[in-house]
Amino acid sequence: MAKKNGASLLVDCLEAHEVKYIFGVPGASVMPILDVLRDKGPAFVVCRHEQNAAFMAQAWGRLRGEAGVCMATVGPGATNLVTGVATATADRDPLVAIAGQTPRSEQWQTRHQNIDEARMFDPITKMSLQVNAAEAIPEIIASAFRTAETPRQGSAFLAFPKDVLDAAVSAKPVVRSICDHAGDADEEEIERASALVLRAKRPVLLVGVGASDKRSTRAVRAFMETTGIPAVGTFEAAGVVGKSLVDQFLGRVGLASEEPGDAALHDADLVITVGYDAVEYAPSMWAGRARIIHINRLAAEVDAAYDPSSELVGDISHTLHRLQKAIGEKRWKLSARAERARQKLVAEQRQGTAMSGTHIHPARIVAELRKALGDHDLLISDVGAHQLWLAREFFTFQPRTLLFSMGFQTMGVALPWAIGARLAEPHRKIISCSGDGSFLMSAMELETAVRLKLPFVHCVWRDGTYNLVEIQQIAQYGRTSGTAFGNPDIVAFAKSFGATGLRVNHASGLASAFSRALKVRGPVIIDIPVDYRYNAGLLGKGGLFGGRSVD
Repeated sequence: MAKKNGASLLVDCLEAHEVKYIFGVPGASVMPILDVLRDKGPAFVVCRHEQNAAFMAQAWGRLRGEAGVCMATVGPGATNLVTGVATATADRDPLVAIAGQTPRSEQWQTRHQNIDEARMFDPITKMSLQVNAAEAIPEIIASAFRTAETPRQGSAFLAFPKDVLDAAVSAKPVVRSICDHAGDADEEEIERASALVLRAKRPVLLVGVGASDKRSTRAVRAFMETTGIPAVGTFEAAGVVGKSLVDQFLGRVGLASEEPGDAALHDADLVITVGYDAVEYAPSMWAGRARIIHINRLAAEVDAAYDPSSELVGDISHTLHRLQKAIGEKRWKLSARAERARQKLVAEQRQGTAMSGTHIHPARIVAELRKALGDHDLLISDVGAHQLWLAREFFTFQPRTLLFSMGFQTMGVALPWAIGARLAEPHRKIISCSGDGSFLMSAMELETAVRLKLPFVHCVWRDGTYNLVEIQQIAQYGRTSGTAFGNPDIVAFAKSFGATGLRVNHASGLASAFSRALKVRGPVIIDIPVDYRYNAGLLGKGGLFGGRSVD
C-alpha cells in the first residue's frame, strides 16, 4: 500500500480535530493540500483576501469555542494573513493559521516569495513554527489546536514547506486533548477575598471577556442574584448579565469617562474583576482607590494601576460559587450616584426610539436593531463611530450575541465575521454593522457571501468620514484633517455582486427595511445615512476610551 504524503496527513489531522471549514485563498505552495481537499476533509471556503479569511475563522472560533482554520500561500499570501491573525490573538479568539512555504533547500537563499514566516508571526501568536518533518505533523497539529483553544485563547501559526507537504509519511493523526476546566482557587485566598467583600460598602463587579463562556456566565448571574452586587461589563462581555438582573447592570465600560459604569467604578470601594483582561480596557483608565479582587483562570498582570488585594486563580464558575458561599446572605444595593447614572442611561435609550429624520440619529438605529433581533440572534459590530452607539445602547442578555473587536480594534471585521458566523450558527438571525469607512476594507467578500448563498444583513452607517478619528481631532485640535472620503452608490454596489441592496431614506423606514432584509435568502446590504452630530457628546471630560486615542 502506497504511503500518503504530508498534505494528506495534514488533512486527516484536521478531520480528526473535527474541522468543518478552512477559509483561505489558493496558491501554488498549498496546491498539495487543495488537491487532497478535493476528495476529502473540511470544506474549503474560497475567499477574496487572506485577511478576511482569518476574520471568518476568528468568528467561527469565538462562536464555537473551537479554533477556526484559515490558509494562505507563501510570501504575500502569508503577509496578508497578519492582521487577521493578530486580531484573533488580541481579541482572545482561537484560530489556527496555515501557510505554504518555500522548500527547505531554498530557504537559506534569497528566492521568489521566500520569507521567514514563523519568525514574522511569532510576536502576534501564541505559537508559531515551521513544520520541518512530515512525520511530526500529527503532534504539531494537536499542539496548535491545544495552544489556540486554552486560555488565553488566541492564534497558532504553522508554515508548511512544499517539500514537507509532498513527502511520504506513515504517521497517523493524534486526537485532540483539551483541558476544559482549570483547578480551584486557594482556600485561604477565598477567605481573604470574602473578608474584603463583607467589609465593602460599594462593591462592583467588572465582568470581562474571560467570563463569557456558558459556565462562567451562569456563575456570574447566580452571584449577582444572591448578593445584589451591581456589575459593569467590557464590550466583549456583552450579554453575560441576564435580563432579570438588568436593574443591577450599569452598562459597558471602556467607552467614555462619564458613563454609568464609570460612575460605579469611580464610586466603588471594592472592584471584583471576573474574567477581566487588560487588553480590552486598561486598568489605568478605571482603577482608582478601590481595592481589587481578581477572579480569573490566569494570574493577574500586575502593574501600578492593577495590583489586586486578592487573587482567586482557578475555574471562574467554581470560584464564584465558593466566594458566594463564604459571603453568606449579605446583600448590597446600588449607590445613589450609580442609580442616578443608570436611570439616565435608561432614559436616553428610550429617547432613541422617538428620534426621526432623513439623516438618522444613531440611537434610533440601535433601537430598531434591538426590535428586529431576538435574544439569541447575533449583532456584529465593526470598528468605528457606530461601535460607540452599539456598545452604549444595545442591551443583550445572552453572551457572545453582540460581537466587538476590542483587543485589536480592527476595522473591516464585520462583513467577514458575518460570513463566518453564518456558517457557525446557521439557524440564528444575523445583522452586522459597519461604517462606510470600514465597509470597503472587506466588501470584496460580498462575492463570497453571494456565492455561498449566505443569508445575513449588513448595515452601512454612511456619513462620508472616518468619524471616530474626526471627533477626537476636534476635541484635541479644534479641526479635522485627512478624514473625509467619497462613496460608491452602496445599493448599486451590492447589486453588482448579486446581493440585495436597500436604502433607508428616513428613520420611519428602518423597521420595514430590517423586516424585509431578514426574509431574503442571501446577503442584504442596507445603506443608512446617519447623523453623527451627537458623537462629540459621548466624549465626556476624559475623552473616548478614557482619553486613549483610537482608530
